[in-house]
Amino acid sequence: MVSLFENYEQQYSALTADITAQIGHLSASASKDRRQLISNIEKHVEEAQELLEQMDLEVREVEPSKKQRCRTKLECYRAELKRLTLEYIKARTVKQESLYDSAEDIDVRISFDQKQKLLDNSETLERAGRRLNDGYRVVVETEEIGNQVLKNLAEQRETIQRSRNRLRDTDQELSTSSRILNSMLMRAMQQKVILYLVAACFLMFICFGLYLSFKS
Repeated sequence: MVSLFENYEQQYSALTADITAQIGHLSASASKDRRQLISNIEKHVEEAQELLEQMDLEVREVEPSKKQRCRTKLECYRAELKRLTLEYIKARTVKQESLYDSAEDIDVRISFDQKQKLLDNSETLERAGRRLNDGYRVVVETEEIGNQVLKNLAEQRETIQRSRNRLRDTDQELSTSSRILNSMLMRAMQQKVILYLVAACFLMFICFGLYLSFKS
């Protein structure tokens, strides 16, 4: 069953793919098509941002074992959307400059420093995206190791439980054996007491017989 977060992921992937394709068209489009492309791209970017906000809310409801993985994915998606936004700004600016130059109208032109800053920011975001991907892989590997450790602990717990049950059974058997031995000892002591009494009575009888024979 697909979770709500995964559903948002699918919608986001479709939106970013559409944005990427339209940015490519924007770089090669004629002036009459640019306005519609720009409108579509900006609309899709807004929808992608809303999806990221929904995903952020959904992450809070995810079970703890999957929460870190979802957060890492969400950070990657944010970095990707920033990168696409910068690519869109760059494509729109470059095309506008060529139109302004051809029309000799340079009322709005981004300076070289501003463009260089945008490129530097784009590279920074790409590096951040790569670090996030590396972090995501580490999280996945750590989760796998954690699952294996939990599995081993569960197996050890079962082994300890079985050993405890065997010890409990052994203790019960020892208790039963102890009761049997105590009972046997009591019987032996009773038999010894009876034997001593019989022997005493026999000696008394002998002594009494001897006494009567001496008296007569």
